[in-house]
Amino acid sequence: MEQIWDPLRKKRVTATPEERVRQWFILQLHETFGVPLHLMMSEVSLKFGQKPWRADILVYDRSGAPLLVAECKRPEITLDAGVLEQAMRYNSVLGVRFLAVTNGNLTYLYRLEGETFVPCGHIPDYEEMLCQR
Repeated sequence: MEQIWDPLRKKRVTATPEERVRQWFILQLHETFGVPLHLMMSEVSLKFGQKPWRADILVYDRSGAPLLVAECKRPEITLDAGVLEQAMRYNSVLGVRFLAVTNGNLTYLYRLEGETFVPCGHIPDYEEMLCQR
């Protein structure tokens, strides 16, 4: 099977359709939005209740606190309420300020306002995300 480099895990991984989206979004976060690679992790293990979960991408602020969690799906998957709910489930463990969902074709970002996540008009760069913390 074809392999693709994951700069966060520092190893080659199987290039599944979802993994290609994950690696594309890592590149976007780093090159376009200025997130330092050393402040991101991929495939982060979490426990929600008794069930184990894996967050696709987790972005940290400079103090090491979780800032953004991203859920990546294969390109043919519709980014519906279920996908957003999955990311929100991760947030109940992580306490992030931002949620991102992407299938490589569409990307949506949500910002925590009070107790509710609301859509962002644009994806802020890393410095903007830090200022909104």
